[in-house]
Amino acid sequence: MVNDLVADALTRIRNASMRKLEVTELLHSNLVEAVIKIFQEKGYIDSYNVVEHEGNKKTIKVVLKYSDDGSQVINEVKKISKPGRRVYKGYQDIKRFKNGYGTIIVSTSKGVLSNDVAFKEKVGGEVICSIW
Repeated sequence: MVNDLVADALTRIRNASMRKLEVTELLHSNLVEAVIKIFQEKGYIDSYNVVEHEGNKKTIKVVLKYSDDGSQVINEVKKISKPGRRVYKGYQDIKRFKNGYGTIIVSTSKGVLSNDVAFKEKVGGEVICSIW
């Protein structure tokens, strides 16, 4: 049994991207789905859809994105807040990441947001992961 579904999802995406696979399948949770939705909005993945299986189980099928020359769009994806050590930041501390080329995903009281939206909304929260 996997305890940290977000870390598992990020590892599956990282491994599939390094192997140049077109599609990868992730275990479903609402938090994982929210993170993947932000990845799609920011252009790190092509698309995703939730697949329901028997026994009320769900998975998320993610179609990865590559540039025209075949190189990876995702350079690095990293889990920041872990079950053993949670990381919380105020909105001032998550203003920019990698000079605007990267994105930080934050779980706030207004939902799961990217760093630029969280800064505009002036809300901080638990820093889930970073991607660039």
